[in-house]
Parts: sequence; structure tokens; C-alpha cells
Amino acid sequence: MARDEQSEAEWAAARRDLAHALAAGWEILRQGGRALDAVEAAVIVMENSPHFNAGYGAALNAAGEHELDASIMDGETLAAGAVTLARRIRNPIRAARVLLERGGAVLLGGPAADDFATACGLDMVPSGYFTTERRRRSLVAMQAHHAACSAATEAEKHGTVGAVALDRAGHLAAATSTGGYTAKPSGRIGDSPIVGAGTYARDGVCAVSGTGQGEIFIRHAVGHEIASRIAYLGETLEAAANRVILEDLAGYGSGAGAVAVDAAGRVAAPFNTEGMFRGWVTSGGEAIVATHQELHRIELP
Repeated sequence: MARDEQSEAEWAAARRDLAHALAAGWEILRQGGRALDAVEAAVIVMENSPHFNAGYGAALNAAGEHELDASIMDGETLAAGAVTLARRIRNPIRAARVLLERGGAVLLGGPAADDFATACGLDMVPSGYFTTERRRRSLVAMQAHHAACSAATEAEKHGTVGAVALDRAGHLAAATSTGGYTAKPSGRIGDSPIVGAGTYARDGVCAVSGTGQGEIFIRHAVGHEIASRIAYLGETLEAAANRVILEDLAGYGSGAGAVAVDAAGRVAAPFNTEGMFRGWVTSGGEAIVATHQELHRIELP
């Protein structure tokens, strides 16, 4: 997220797509729709954007291939669905949502996830659809870092998209999607498809979607940990999210962040790097997007 990794025009383009994601989710909520539908709609927009590490524009693994992860959770029922190591599902979050609705299995992986999505009539694409020139460059750069034993930037390493929402009925939902980190081992599974780690929602408490090194998020059960600090210790959303992201994860030397909303509609978006893609809409329709410290007020349609 260093500013010099992209031009200002590229940062602005990413903010526009963040605004489109917010608009997609907000339109559903504005009409009295479900939080679950809103987070899915917002994530689909980001999966379709080349500016984020999910769907089109996802990271490449060490073999130069895509293995995609996504999950979604309904705070009202604690129902969830997730896919991992998918290769051909255009919008992995759609497959996760169908799994949630079907009940039974929560998580499907690899060819089984692709076969499930195909059988459900979801949009399938060749794996090359997801590849962008930026991700090819990131893979080459990461391989060079490995060869030279040098440090990679946060943008080269990983990234995730996610959305959280509170609807008019008081229900919460969260959704997360990612291509994992650049040059990850084939078959590696991070936190994004793991309910309680990268994604968590519980009515009356909060909804959380995280981004960072998945192995650390799994070990700390980050989404569930933030919710637990609120539910059991009585902490505010901001205090709980800051404690986990800025303190508990601070000693690992890896970028981490989260977006979260609580049962009162308060939002938190802590991160320990120079910047993090983020945005939110208040109940009154006030919308904000940001990449670094500056907040940009936007008008939604």
C-alpha cells in the first residue's frame, strides 16, 4: 500500500470501484433488503474489479495458477458457506452463498468447489480470466525477493476483499473473498474461507472481515476473537478491533487489517500498514472511501 506503488490515477480508479461496491450494497439496504444480500453484492463488484486481490485480478500462486477462496456468514442464523482452492468460478462469493442457502456442507474445496458451482449453473471461466499483468509482475517480483532473500512489499504479498453490513431488521452479515498471497504454495488455504477467522457475523454483536497473512488470522481466530471481546468483555467495537489488529497481531511483522460493524451500526476499519482499501456508508447514506489516511466523501447514486 505504499503510495509510490501506483499512480494517483490508479488509486483514484480503485476508489471508484470501492464506491461502486458500496453503492451495490447500500442500494439493497436502502430498500429494506437483507445484510446478507448486501455483502454479497458488494463483494461481487470487487471480485469483478482488477484493482483488488479477488476474482479478476487475483494473486498467482508459486505455480503461476489461481486458487480462489471465499466465505459468507449470516449473523441471524450463524449459517455460513465457503469455497477454497477454486479455479474456475468467476465469482467465488456466489458459490459460497449458494452453499449457505443449501445447508449441509459449509466448506467445499478444489475440484469439488468448481463442480458444485458448475452444477448450480454459476458463471464459470477459464483460469486465465483471473490473470492481470499487474499480478504477473507481482509474481515475478516475489520470486526475485525469494531468490535474493529480500523483503516484499505488502501489496506484492497479499490482499483480500470483504464486506460487512447491518440491515434495517438488525441483522448482521459478513463476506470475504481472496486470491491468497502471491507465490503461495499450491494447495495453501488461508483465513478467508475459514468461518471465525477471516469472516464472522453474529447478530447483536458484530460482523467482521479481515485481511492479512491468513495463517496468523487462523491461529488467532480473528473474527471470532473480536466478537468475543465485545460479547464477553463488554468492549466497544473500536476497542476490540484495535486490540486484535493493532496489538495481538503486532508482533508478526505482517500487514493486517479488518472492516467491522456492530449491532448499533458503528464501524471500525483498523490496519497496521501505510494504507488499506476501505469504505463505509452510514444509515443516513453518508459514504466514505479511502486508500491511505485521507478520507474521501462520495455521493452514491
